[in-house]
Formats: sequence, C-alpha cells, structure tokens
Amino acid sequence: MPPRVIISGASSGLGRALAQRYAGMGATLGLIARREDLLESLAAELSGVSIYAADVRDAPAIRAAAHDFMGRHGCPDIVIANAGISRGTLTEYAEDSAVFEDILITNVIGMVNLFQPFAVAMRTARQGSLVGIASVAGYRGLPGGGAYSASKAAAIRYLESLRVEMHGDGVSVITICPGYIATPMTASNPFRMPFILTAETVAEKIVRIIEQKKSFAVIPWQMAMVATILKSLPDFIYDPLFAKAPRKPR
Repeated sequence: MPPRVIISGASSGLGRALAQRYAGMGATLGLIARREDLLESLAAELSGVSIYAADVRDAPAIRAAAHDFMGRHGCPDIVIANAGISRGTLTEYAEDSAVFEDILITNVIGMVNLFQPFAVAMRTARQGSLVGIASVAGYRGLPGGGAYSASKAAAIRYLESLRVEMHGDGVSVITICPGYIATPMTASNPFRMPFILTAETVAEKIVRIIEQKKSFAVIPWQMAMVATILKSLPDFIYDPLFAKAPRKPR
C-alpha cells in the first residue's frame, strides 16, 4: 500500500524533490510550506496531494494542518521535517541577532512543531516514521555559520532524544545529515562545495534510508568520512585550519 507522507519545506529544493519522488510511488501527500503559490504549482503537477500554506514556526497552524490531513487520510506513515533556512551570521553584528533567532526557531522548534501532533497519533497507532533533516554542519562549528551549525547540532541531539523516547512504541525516528545539496539555499555559497549532489539524488537516497528504517545516516558516504574526521580533530588543529575558511554571505 502506498504510504501517507507529510513533508515540510515542500515548495522547493529537497522538499520538492521528495514530494515528486513519493508522488511517483503513488503516495498520499500532505505538503507544508510558507509559499502558497509554489505549493499550488507543485500540486498541479502531482496527484493525491493536500497542500497547507503554513510556517513551521506557527505551532497552531501546523497543528491545524496535521488534524486536517489526519481527518482526511488517517495517521501518516512518514513525516519528514525538512523545512530549514540558512544565512551567514556573525555575533559581532547586533542586526544578526534576529537572524540567529529566526534560524534556530525554524530549524529546531519548527521540527518540534511539525512532529508534535503526528507523534501523538503515531504513538497511539504504534507505527510510523518521524524523519528529521539535519546536516553535517552540525558536527562542528563553522565560521560565519554559527546559527546554522548550532541549529543542526541541536536538531541532531533533539532527534536522538526523541528516538530514545519513542523506543519500543513502534515509531521510528530517523536522523538524516546531508552534505551539500544543489538547491536555492546553497546557490549563494561563494566557495567550492565538495561532494555536492542534486536534490533529486538526495531525495532518492532518503527514501531508501526511510524504507530501511536506519536510525542515522549521512549523505553521501564521502561526506560521512570527512565529517567523522573533522569531528575527531582536536581543537588546536581544527581552529586554525578553519579560522580562514570561506564563509556564507551575511
């Protein structure tokens, strides 16, 4: 039976690629994003789609979307917290404080807001997968990317906590840490992005990981090796090595 799938951040990039991938499998989709025009355009291309123009920072709006979807289709099989934002930030600029807050709320609290109503339903049904899109950027702090790195590190630990909380309840919690993906979010990066993949390629890999119910995965495997090495470096090596690394524009 085709799955029932919820995807946040579905209007572009990886979220859009995931929606297209699951639609090709005949899934019943609930797509959430802020930009209603892009959601409507995507829905026109697909079948079996319910769209919800909502911001993951708005908990009541996300709960309303969740209850509407479940009222129509029942408890979803897969919920993918994909919505996320990234901008270059520097602590020394007062105007960046609001950007820090926006990134942390969207990338962490937005994930909590999405999972909350579905986690209750899945635990009751004793089935389903909650999937969080984190990042290898959460392995180490990156210069100029303090907000993004912090948000993804927090997401990794939050998902780990949730996985333990759900242990034995029939609900899988899956953490996925992609490296660089060719999306609008990375288009402004003024530096070489090693092992960069298309959104479609990453979406294909994510679908396979979810089917296998892996608890943690890094995409691609080459980035997993690099991230593991960087994580193991002592500070006296890591700090001077990355102090002058290229930075995402503010």
